[in-house]
Amino acid sequence: MNDNPTAAAPGTSPGPRPGLRERQKAQTRADIRAAALSLFNEQGYEATTVAQIAEAANVSHTTFFRYFQSKEQVIISDDLDDEREAILSEIPAGLNHFDLVRELVTRMYRLAENDEWAANPERYRILHSEPTLRATYQLESDRVISEGTDYFADYLGVARDDFRLRVFVSAVSGVMFHLTDIADAGLTSLDELLAALDLMEHGLPV
Repeated sequence: MNDNPTAAAPGTSPGPRPGLRERQKAQTRADIRAAALSLFNEQGYEATTVAQIAEAANVSHTTFFRYFQSKEQVIISDDLDDEREAILSEIPAGLNHFDLVRELVTRMYRLAENDEWAANPERYRILHSEPTLRATYQLESDRVISEGTDYFADYLGVARDDFRLRVFVSAVSGVMFHLTDIADAGLTSLDELLAALDLMEHGLPV
């Protein structure tokens, strides 16, 4: 239980309330996403055009592209980059490689879990069922793995191309992404992800 009455609510960042302009922009992004999700469910991802999404969201074609580069990005992006950067900067020093993963997985999971869009089960279903989106998601996953390797190398004080580091990152990310992919809907449970890390740390006993 949170006993601090001034603490931010789950899924929000502490600090001053956003101004009217920022709230309006956030609402427009949410409206575009809601319209896109509804159309994708009704007529399929491939059959849905940017023009249709803009019309359903009551915005112009030009306004759509101010917020999203493409209809792919409507689903794939989640506006949590700043929060992820903050998490990386707050990780305590001195953790071993498995404890570092546990800390990252726990914090990133809770960030996504408390964000209405990131944890939206319909978004998740479309993201993992449409071939085009799965291909784009794979590219995004590859980027995350590459950036994660850089982060681990800096944190642990080893070379980025260290063979043991590359094997470790590949193994951990492979298991985490696989468990996420095979989930029935929404997020895989945090307990399951952490249990998988425990198994890996103990040599994958069967």
